[in-house]
Amino acid sequence: MTSIMIVEDDEKIATLLQEHLSRYGYKAERVTDFTAVLDVFQDIQPQLVLLDVNLPMYDGYYWCRQIRRHSTCPILFISAREGQMDQVMALENGADDYITKPFHYEVVIAKIRSHLRRAYGEYAGGGAERRVEVNGLILFPERLELAWQGKKVELGGKEALLLEALLKRPGRVATRDVLLEILWNEQAFVDDNTLNVYINRVRGKLKELGITGLIETVRGTGYRLKPPGEEGV
Repeated sequence: MTSIMIVEDDEKIATLLQEHLSRYGYKAERVTDFTAVLDVFQDIQPQLVLLDVNLPMYDGYYWCRQIRRHSTCPILFISAREGQMDQVMALENGADDYITKPFHYEVVIAKIRSHLRRAYGEYAGGGAERRVEVNGLILFPERLELAWQGKKVELGGKEALLLEALLKRPGRVATRDVLLEILWNEQAFVDDNTLNVYINRVRGKLKELGITGLIETVRGTGYRLKPPGEEGV
């Protein structure tokens, strides 16, 4: 049974989320000690986390960073904060999605299903392991892992999707609209800044592998991946 951890200090919302998740066949675990969120996470090892921003002691951004040090599982923020910067901060701190309150529980369930499919299910592939390779830079989408010259780095779900989209069209421009559709195909509107956040995060992961200048910004259009090994990369 898929385990989902709920980190929400509003007891009514947490209870309703737990009930809806259970109804759809998920094992929903609520955190009640908000000083030990990471301990609970490591104890139950959930496949997905629902995380509020406003929490006692430490906020959701802090706990998202802590979880990201140990896991690449999908993390969905649920928050009453509607500001653009709140959503950008969530993504910068490692979240995969941001749902504003009040929300329809059916929408939450749909997003959970989508992220689980991408991380573990039908969209993660089957049979032989998929790999996308350009000039020795290898992406393993199912593992959420990027490899280069014997080094490896872990990726978030959307980071892997973004890299796969760019690696599949080396040297060609991927427009912002195309990338937004790939990353958020179920969301009617996503602020452009969210894509910028993920581009910067992917560039950071490439830098950890010793690669800089790989992703070029094509002003007013989108982004282009310059195959590694070419001059200047």
